[in-house]
Amino acid sequence: MGKRSYRNSSGKYFVTSIILFIAFIIFILVLKSVDIQAIGPLESRVGLATINGIVKDALGVHMIWYEITEVLGIVAILVAASFALLGGYQLITRRSLMKVDRDIIALGVFYVVVVAFYVFFEKFIVNYRPVILETELEASFPSSHTMVAVCIMGSAMYQFYHRINNLTIRNLCVVVSGILMVAIMGGRMISGVHWFTDIMGGIILSGSLIFGYIGVCKKL
Repeated sequence: MGKRSYRNSSGKYFVTSIILFIAFIIFILVLKSVDIQAIGPLESRVGLATINGIVKDALGVHMIWYEITEVLGIVAILVAASFALLGGYQLITRRSLMKVDRDIIALGVFYVVVVAFYVFFEKFIVNYRPVILETELEASFPSSHTMVAVCIMGSAMYQFYHRINNLTIRNLCVVVSGILMVAIMGGRMISGVHWFTDIMGGIILSGSLIFGYIGVCKKL
């Protein structure tokens, strides 16, 4: 009965995931149709321009935070790599993909989905960055660093919580992961290299993906 209840609890995660994804689609439609103004570099047009402009002017641009979040983003990617190595180790030692922990396989699929969304939004441009970092306009929506922060560190928190038996170490890993997540999201916002709606879009999409991943894990 307990196991059935645990699996049935996955339903609320799937429902939340779907609701957030629908909200994300609606958010894109709003950005592509409401309050569009040429307030970006090279007169690039931005949706919800008033709120984006207010936040941009209030925060300014702080490249030190851009550099900090670049480094923190690498740390998050290393965390993802550690789980990939765990999956590889299990595959080698157990000599069968079917014997690899199913939540680790699900995590690998989850990472692929995150990358697929990143590639898609590099082609389907919703907003360009509010600043030119190289020599030309770059896609800015949703914030890829926000997605890295929420998706990688959020899934890592779930893994740590269920894999680490030592309560002190488990709590430490979960707390550090949460701090890293918030630092990347907040730092990216403060840096000024994204519009406010880019950060929000990243949070909404990542939330949808994370709830979907947890729902799958609870179903396994």
